[in-house]
Amino acid sequence: GARGSPAAVAAAAALAHRPLPCSYDMVHYGHSNQLRQARAMGDYLIVGVHTDEEIAKHKGPPVFTQEERYKMVQAIKWVDEIAPGAPYVTTLETLDKYNCDFCVHGDDITLTIDGKDTYEEVKAAGRYRECKRTQGVSTTDLVGRMLLMTKAHHSNIDEDLDYRKHTDNFGKGPKGHSPWTGVSQFLQTSQKIIQFASGKEPQPGDTIIYVAGAFDLFHILDAVLPRGSADIGHVDFLEKVHQLAERPYIIAGLHFDQEVNRYKGKNYPIMNIHERTLSVLACRYVSEVVIGAPYAVTADLLDHFRVTLVCHGMTEVVPDKDGSDPYEEPKRRGVFQLVDSGNNLTTDLIVQRIIKNRLEFEARNQKKEAKELAVLEAMKRLEEEKH
Repeated sequence: GARGSPAAVAAAAALAHRPLPCSYDMVHYGHSNQLRQARAMGDYLIVGVHTDEEIAKHKGPPVFTQEERYKMVQAIKWVDEIAPGAPYVTTLETLDKYNCDFCVHGDDITLTIDGKDTYEEVKAAGRYRECKRTQGVSTTDLVGRMLLMTKAHHSNIDEDLDYRKHTDNFGKGPKGHSPWTGVSQFLQTSQKIIQFASGKEPQPGDTIIYVAGAFDLFHILDAVLPRGSADIGHVDFLEKVHQLAERPYIIAGLHFDQEVNRYKGKNYPIMNIHERTLSVLACRYVSEVVIGAPYAVTADLLDHFRVTLVCHGMTEVVPDKDGSDPYEEPKRRGVFQLVDSGNNLTTDLIVQRIIKNRLEFEARNQKKEAKELAVLEAMKRLEEEKH
């Protein structure tokens, strides 16, 4: 898994020219990017997802259950299939079971409870491939943002001292940073967006559907439990919207960080506009993203994208700054539709779950980082001995 994932790593492998990578606890765009790279190495991508028991044994208790993780991983557009209950240590037997040519993992290290490389056997057999981890994102950092009530992670707010202290210390062991679990700055580039985007234009006969919102903690949000709250499960909602048409072309409008903060308050959004863009583009139901969409769905926007239908979940619509209904124009045109995803969830619920497990998180990250640093030191010693 990408660095800092508390429950990362699994059977990554490739199935008869088809790669199979790993499973994760809190899925973010760093994990999606790993899956994108793995898929490009073959023809068919299977993702092995660990059981709760396996993760608890080697990493500590996961934030989300295995069923929740299956759902999060399956929603990523580069995933062809998931392999439930994948063993923590990837063996040749696992690769052969799924008819896999090779396995793929990020360029971080993953260790068993006794400090052994989980990919040792497949590496020795020459059936291992590696992809680059995504700079500037880790579960460690996202957890820290949830816990610190700061807005410094937003796209155009200067870093404050609390946030800098968090990036220096959160998940940091007494001997310094591991390059895999530490926190670094995310820098958006046009190349990253191109890699994640589908690049498909709407075709004649497509139903162009527009949805708008924060889409914060995108894949993570879909995993959380109870119903009856104020926000919707993104994937469930988009899946329902996707089913509304024979040939749907879904455009997701993402509001700027300051706009989201206006209507959600606290330190939301947890992910800034750049991070939310990649997260939504990774979803199999989304064709296009409007980065910094206007809060009010205007006539200009509807005409520009030739929108057929505008959808919103069964949640409260916060009025625009002037008190007006942001969906006034699509309602006037008769193209507005409420969609019940059957899954009403809040970002707050995720944050509450994480705060509850805060001490476990900190202990787990420090333990993980200490293991990684020990391996780094051993690798350095080996290099020195060679010379």
